[in-house]
Amino acid sequence: MVEDVSPAVARQISCGILTVDLDALARNYRALRERLAGVAAGAVVKADAYGLGAEQVAPVLYDTGCRDFFVAHLGEALALRPALDDDARLYVLNGLLPGAENLCADAGIVPVLNTPEQVANWAATARARGRELPAVLQFDTGMSRLGLSGGEAQALAADPARLAGVRVAYLMSHLACADEPDNPQNADQLAAMRRFAALFPGVPPCFANSGGIFLGADYHGALARPGIALYGGAPAAGDVNPMEPVVRLDVRVIQTRTVPAGARVGYGGAHVTAGETRLATIAAGYADGLSRHLGGRGAVYVDGVRLPIAGRVSMDSITVDISALPPGTLTTGSLVEVIGPHQTLEDVAEAAGTIAYEILTALGWRYHRDYVRTAEKNRGTA
Repeated sequence: MVEDVSPAVARQISCGILTVDLDALARNYRALRERLAGVAAGAVVKADAYGLGAEQVAPVLYDTGCRDFFVAHLGEALALRPALDDDARLYVLNGLLPGAENLCADAGIVPVLNTPEQVANWAATARARGRELPAVLQFDTGMSRLGLSGGEAQALAADPARLAGVRVAYLMSHLACADEPDNPQNADQLAAMRRFAALFPGVPPCFANSGGIFLGADYHGALARPGIALYGGAPAAGDVNPMEPVVRLDVRVIQTRTVPAGARVGYGGAHVTAGETRLATIAAGYADGLSRHLGGRGAVYVDGVRLPIAGRVSMDSITVDISALPPGTLTTGSLVEVIGPHQTLEDVAEAAGTIAYEILTALGWRYHRDYVRTAEKNRGTA
């Protein structure tokens, strides 16, 4: 088992190295908090902190001043709770499944209530315990995904007894198009959120996601909850990314070869060489989060040289054309850059026909994770 070997050996035998710059993460959090100009900034750490390791990421954000952490499922919150100090607040965005209320209350975790049933179950749990329990109310402002409808919210506001025992900490909704600043749905959702807020006067809103932070103060509410921007992803499509890169991915070469013109490469013989070609096979594939759609479209880099993917992406490997490199540059065990200074997360996502979120959260457990601190070389810049 990998757990039985030293970290150095585990790193050496891994298929690739996923490097997470924790100080860049902290600087991104500070930059977002500065943009919020006094509004509190939480952090979305669902899906194991977008695949980077919630137990490593969340304490760094806590040390940087974050106290509000959002996950999708109760199980994620329960796993993360021991990694944070008692004054950290954890919120479950998907709410609670029936029967999970006591477990949530025992752990001091805050559910986001999305349905009348969730409201009723949480209020009943509070009354049974004889004490007030915190919660967040979420409303559907136009995404048709999660949250109380307009009619459900009006009925709840008209009958406050249904919330007896529940302390509503925030009113929440989620922006569907915040990464498109000119999309009119943003303004439509803001107007809807204000209508919902009018039903529950005095309760602060929690509205802005990563993109919402860059839409301006009207969207900020009292607590923002950035996600992808913390991890270096672009908060808005098509603009220069203001966030620092947090992730680098390098994958190992497991074989090199020279093939003649007309050689078929990969499944289905999808790629046929036009001339004599030098190839390298690298030790990661779609099981490691590198989409099959990268076949014939994506690339890796070595010393700034683009090396195109030749043929289809396999489950555990990818073949690349290394003819542009001097012979002997790559040998077994060499590392090639998949995400890094020459190819951003967004570049890989574009080549795969998807979004940075999907690429980041799919990066698999077979990569060795290096958590690095760069504060010394960046001291005074954040």
